[in-house]
Amino acid sequence: MKRNLIAMALAGLVMSVSVASAALYKVDPSHSNVGFKVKHMMISTVTGKFGNFSGMYDLDKGQFKSLSGAIKAESVDTGIAKRDDHLRSADFFDTAKFGDINFVMTSATKTKMTGNLTIRGITKKVVLDIDMGGTVTDPWGNQRSGFVLSGKVNRKDFGLNWNKAIEAGGVVVGDEVKMVVEIEGIEE
Repeated sequence: MKRNLIAMALAGLVMSVSVASAALYKVDPSHSNVGFKVKHMMISTVTGKFGNFSGMYDLDKGQFKSLSGAIKAESVDTGIAKRDDHLRSADFFDTAKFGDINFVMTSATKTKMTGNLTIRGITKKVVLDIDMGGTVTDPWGNQRSGFVLSGKVNRKDFGLNWNKAIEAGGVVVGDEVKMVVEIEGIEE
């Protein structure tokens, strides 16, 4: 019995040491960016971003153990108010019904992250490239980490189907959306 108590105590100590090496980070929105690019009329690119987002992630020796994030879809900003209103409408994000865009990591290697992306209530698996920036201690003693996630999704997979044909051939909005998520987090 005494031996079991000692074994349990040692196991608990080992587990607490391994947990201590991991770090939980909260996304710092003032030093982060959630952006996208999509073809317009097949000849140019529209760039946009979301101004309201949050997230948490767990790193252990530079390896992701977990990551989750939420974006307020109504915070979409392409720099053109009329276009942003259209993106908020039922033709695209339908922000009156579907307020959040969510991402939850399911696995990660050093260079790739797989997770579930939910837009308009539709969840699809996506694979993103990871570019780790590293970790530093800021001038105020806080531990910070930074990374970039990038990848492509087909907007129609998420019910973002609106489009119009153009006279010269092709369509107004491309199907492929390039995502670039630049994150800096502060250790909790």
